[in-house]
Formats: sequence, structure tokens, C-alpha cells
Amino acid sequence: MPERENPLDALDDVDDVTKAVLTASRLLVAVSARSLAAVEERVTLAQFRMLVVLSTRGTTKLVELAELLQVAPSTAMRMVDRLIVAGLADRRPNPTSRRETLLALTGEGIRTVEDVTARRRAEIAAIVERLRPTQRLALVEALNAFNEAGGEPLAPGPDDPEPHPLGWMVDGTVAHDA
Repeated sequence: MPERENPLDALDDVDDVTKAVLTASRLLVAVSARSLAAVEERVTLAQFRMLVVLSTRGTTKLVELAELLQVAPSTAMRMVDRLIVAGLADRRPNPTSRRETLLALTGEGIRTVEDVTARRRAEIAAIVERLRPTQRLALVEALNAFNEAGGEPLAPGPDDPEPHPLGWMVDGTVAHDA
């Protein structure tokens, strides 16, 4: 590989940055999968996304939940049905509109989100602890810039009362902003 004439050219190499981010995303997907391992017989990654949205937004209409997850309402309903069977979510008619269904987490659903999130946080913290302080600072700066460019708000700290949903955008806006 030829050396760059100007070291600053390395700062503008979109391919190198993209490769590094893709590699990091593989690591984060692996961490996410391992954090779900204890509940994988009950919850898929897609269902966990639904649990996280419900834990953050509280009682939610089925149609709104489907929009937030970017799935068809029928797909969202099937996912909800599985979560209800697993004892993680509950469904009831909307008292103001009987045609609408309201969805919410059960106590077990709330505990599942908290447990999986705690396992994920602990594993990420263990990885971060292996970095030198200067690397940690550089990583924070780089990831904050990356998240800002992608429109993703900061994740909560360990003492924040509300978990934050996994990020995705709908029509150019962050779907989980209240």
C-alpha cells in the first residue's frame, strides 16, 4: 500500500473510517447478542428492540409502535403476540378508541430490558477499561461526533432512570425523540 504524501490525507479517508466503524459494529453486535443470551429462548433481537421502545415510551398504540420499528402493523402484532405469550408485554383496548390497541411492558418485561442493558453496559465497560486514557478520550470524541452526524442522542448513564431505545431514523428524524 503506497504511503500517503500528506499525513492529513489519512484524516479524510472515508474508506478507512468506514472499515473501522464496520469492524466496531461487528464487535457491538456480538456484545448485543451475548447480552441477550440469557433470554434468547424468550426474546429475539427484533423483539428486544420492541421491548426497549415500550420501556422508554410507556403505553403505546400498536400502529405507533409499528411506525417506530419501521415494520407493518401486522408484523408488530405478531411480535407483540409472542411477547405476551412470554409474559413480557400486555395488550388492552384503548379506552378512548376501541379500535386501537395499547401495548405496555409487564414487570417481567421491564426487568428483562434492565437485565440485558446492564449486561451490555458491563461488557462494553470491560472493553473500554482495556484502553489507555488517551484512547478513551479520542474514542469519546470520535463516537460523539459520529452519533451527532447520524442524529443519535446520547445513551443514558448507569444511574439514569430511563433506558434509551436503540437508534433508527424515520423520515430524517430520530424516531425515538418524544
